[in-house]
Amino acid sequence: MPEGPSVRRFQLLTSPFVGQVVVKVGGSSRKINVNDLNALRLQDSQVHGKNLYLAFVAAEVPLGPTAEETVLQKEDAAVAGSAVQRGQEQVCAPHSQDGELQELLHSGSEAPDATEGPGHWLRFHFGLFGSVRANEFSRASQANKRGDWKDPVPRLILHFESGGFLAFYNCRMHWCSSPRADPASDILSMEFHRGQALEALHAPNPICYTLLDQRYFSGLGNIIKNEILYLAKIHPLTRGSLLALSDRQRLLDCAVQFSSDWLHLKLHGQGLHFHIYQREQCPLGHPVMKGAFGPPGGFKRLTWWCPQCQPEVL
Repeated sequence: MPEGPSVRRFQLLTSPFVGQVVVKVGGSSRKINVNDLNALRLQDSQVHGKNLYLAFVAAEVPLGPTAEETVLQKEDAAVAGSAVQRGQEQVCAPHSQDGELQELLHSGSEAPDATEGPGHWLRFHFGLFGSVRANEFSRASQANKRGDWKDPVPRLILHFESGGFLAFYNCRMHWCSSPRADPASDILSMEFHRGQALEALHAPNPICYTLLDQRYFSGLGNIIKNEILYLAKIHPLTRGSLLALSDRQRLLDCAVQFSSDWLHLKLHGQGLHFHIYQREQCPLGHPVMKGAFGPPGGFKRLTWWCPQCQPEVL
């Protein structure tokens, strides 16, 4: 399923439609009545981890401040937090990020307060190959099992008064009163809490379990997990309690930097080069091993690692 950087890009695609009224709806979703969205105004667009939230209000309701405007009003606090973050030691070498990326990192970083006014939020959680398209539909890239070239069917289509439209694919949707999310756990949020994350990484569980715990690493998925464990040279089954503080700091640096770099590439239409994910050899030419790991009774996720670059810690 799409990870944090992909969902951040989806949010960027929806942002230009904020303030516009929905004039026509469509889609195959049976989880919600898509007609309920007709004649509503898109009030706001936010992203929290792997979830996209869109707020809708009646068309006659005045448009309130968006999440981006709210963050800009707190510019001083954001600048101070950003200065502290820049002062922290980076093990994974940072790349320069342009203004567009920095603006997106700030947008939608806060859960709205209950006093913000009327509004209903539609939560999107994307499945495998889930996506959002703006002013275009997804086309089949290959034939299906029957040999037919059948285009994917959107779960939801929103046509706006400007003539543009948004199409949402392979996603689950439900209404909620507000985005119930903690920006301190979002690895792409300026409010990401490093101390809380470092403490979580110290748990006695295999480190590959902890990294996928969305309570502490919202937006971090299986691709990021595999890549950062390789970059930090940590075996996926190493128990967090056995890792030195410096190792956990290095892993956390890699998580934030890799996620930011991936988002930067997505915003510029560039693909991501994998070091270990789905590879047969690591960049140094060593054979890669693969296994399915997960907590007892939980979902097992495919994991790739290099036994030479990522030695097991007993």
